[in-house]
Amino acid sequence: MGSPPVLSPRAMEVLHSIVRSYIGTGEPVASRTIARKRREPVSAATIRNLMADLDDAGYLEQPHTSAGRIPTEAGFRLYVQALLAGRLPALDAGRFHAEFSGAESLTGIIERSCHFLTEFTHNVGIAAAISTAAQTLDRVELVKLGDRRVLMIVITRDGTVRDRVVWLQEELPPEELTSICNYLNHHFSGWVLAEARRELESRLQQERAAYDAILCRLTELYGKGLLDFDAAPEVHLEGASNLVAVDLHLTREKMRELLRALEEKQRIVELLDRFLEQPAGELGVQVGLGEAHPSMKGLSLIGINVALPGGLSAKIAVLGPMRMRYQRVMSAVLNVGAALRRAQS
Repeated sequence: MGSPPVLSPRAMEVLHSIVRSYIGTGEPVASRTIARKRREPVSAATIRNLMADLDDAGYLEQPHTSAGRIPTEAGFRLYVQALLAGRLPALDAGRFHAEFSGAESLTGIIERSCHFLTEFTHNVGIAAAISTAAQTLDRVELVKLGDRRVLMIVITRDGTVRDRVVWLQEELPPEELTSICNYLNHHFSGWVLAEARRELESRLQQERAAYDAILCRLTELYGKGLLDFDAAPEVHLEGASNLVAVDLHLTREKMRELLRALEEKQRIVELLDRFLEQPAGELGVQVGLGEAHPSMKGLSLIGINVALPGGLSAKIAVLGPMRMRYQRVMSAVLNVGAALRRAQS
């Protein structure tokens, strides 16, 4: 397939005007509507010719013979590319600071990010905190529960707390659990979890471990997953009902499929991973999500990756109809990403 034709400045201006009008009304746009909106007078006939050229190039389509034109997926993409290359309108930074200043934990910030994006854009807000292999160990706590049960608690520098109850072959007195905690925290606090696991495994495999009481006890705890917690992504999604009010040209069954898909956290994480691959801090826009799910063909995703302290990453995004207000949504996503970074710094 050849590269798309290069548009003249006037044709590009007409395309942008059609996209903006369609976003606002959801109705096909007639040539006379565009002609009336122009500052410089241009005849409706000239506009019609330009629209026909845009149609031939694949940027517009005509739903009905006598109707005006609407943007195609390619037309929306070209419009978004121009927005990304330009300067987005600034939003009230104080509003974002106030929104997140009261949050005391990463979980609270992620929840607020999702809620704010939903309320501000009237679309679907998505916020996910994803653990990486670079999470840093803060400390380990071992709590005796009785009946040979021990509660293993691993706390990382980003404030993430993971716990697991395990059954041991024999009872361990509290003082031995304390000694094990002291050993781990003295030797491995501040280590990246993955590296701490490798080093601990290496020490346990050495011959001297058989003669060291603490390492002997550690062998059993290590075998039961100490320092080996696979944290599931923390995903928040709000506003799925907003899609029901939008004409996505879906049958009732297809809409049900879409809403069911949005209920699956793993599918949401896969969606974010697939379409938000740009470096941290760089805005990503995907127009048309049909590759992810047939019922998402008429949707767009705008998001950003945020690198957080302690080996966590966050993905902040808005999911909405292809005719969403891109400038407003893009600005909101950028500002929420910046606010999240400030809140965690």
